[in-house]
Amino acid sequence: MFRLLPERPGDQDEVETLYDLAFAPGRQALSSYRLRDGVPAVDGLSRVARDEFDALVGAIRFWPIRIGEAGAPALLLGPVAVHPTRQGEGLGGLLIADGVERAREQGWTRVVLVGDEPYYRRFGFSRAAAEALAFPPPTNPARLLARPLVEGAFDGIGGLVRRWSAGAD
Repeated sequence: MFRLLPERPGDQDEVETLYDLAFAPGRQALSSYRLRDGVPAVDGLSRVARDEFDALVGAIRFWPIRIGEAGAPALLLGPVAVHPTRQGEGLGGLLIADGVERAREQGWTRVVLVGDEPYYRRFGFSRAAAEALAFPPPTNPARLLARPLVEGAFDGIGGLVRRWSAGAD
């Protein structure tokens, strides 16, 4: 049994420890982290999962980004992580499904992520939806995935995925 809760400032150290455990050393050198630098995660979309012992066993964050010269707003999903002892129990899927639905409720129309299409396909993400997008190097373009949250959200949207700038909507 898991409880999904809003991430609070007091959760920060536990979340970072989970990310360190779940991902390879040097994760913060990835280009996706440059898109997050100095930009707060989207309020209400960063969530943690706690088990019956109140241990933090999962976390997900979403960040605002812009796409192309026109600066189309979108979300960058990630990181999402589940403690190794709780993997295979559906918690990652629960965090993703919950986060995507909350994003839709907040009025976001598109989500982008860097990940493995065979895993994320079941949540509606595809390489085809991201075909017109480019991600800052050194990201493998085959791992750039996207999901529209409303019909036609990526129609006419393309170009470089870039950092959300201060003062943007």
